[in-house]
Amino acid sequence: MADECFGHPRLAAIYDPLDPDRCDLDAYVHMAEEVDARRVLDIGCGTGVFALLLADRGIEVVGVDPAEASLQVAQGKTGSERVRWICGDVSALPPLQVDLATMTANVAQAIVDPKIWQKTLQRAYESLRPGGRLVFETRDPARRAWEEWNREDSYHVTEIPGVGGVESWVEVTDVSLPLVTFRWTYVFVADGHVLTSDSTLRFRERKEVERDLSAQGYVVDDVRDAPDRPGREFVFLARRPLTG
Repeated sequence: MADECFGHPRLAAIYDPLDPDRCDLDAYVHMAEEVDARRVLDIGCGTGVFALLLADRGIEVVGVDPAEASLQVAQGKTGSERVRWICGDVSALPPLQVDLATMTANVAQAIVDPKIWQKTLQRAYESLRPGGRLVFETRDPARRAWEEWNREDSYHVTEIPGVGGVESWVEVTDVSLPLVTFRWTYVFVADGHVLTSDSTLRFRERKEVERDLSAQGYVVDDVRDAPDRPGREFVFLARRPLTG
């Protein structure tokens, strides 16, 4: 089940304007170039920003996401016909042989159920060609990012063409590590309508992630810093071996 910020049509439609700076995706584009990826699986593709960046570079992309409303936004964008969009989780994927699989932004952490997490890693592994890579990021729990998620620091008003002003802010509602739950509130100024979206993220330690990857057959080639958030996140670069 997708969170309301992705699954509610009115919220999915404003997701991109509320988060227009996607410089975090630059590192993923560079990694696609680094491994010379020609086919990419974008797990949790959302509104399609990253998938379309790759498609614009001539890369064949499959984007999968459980939020139908977000996929509808993606499919309405210029160039969307170059991407194969699939509504569902990884269990909805057909047989694939891609060079690179990705989970950008919060995707990996949003998979909170350990069984579903293992299934996601397994299905991504099966979708990679031998030698193909999986890349994703997860916040370092030691940095306690959730302590900065409060109304005072996050409140802002965004003017969106055709929609008007939208007030938004986030507040943490529960910390039961490794899980952190928070609520986004959205106020549509034009009609006063208020929508909320509750989300939970799982904060995994580096060694835990490395164990999970190894258990599914991956070789961890590198654990990098996120260039736009140095010292705050782990960026995992794992590989399906050529044999075995």
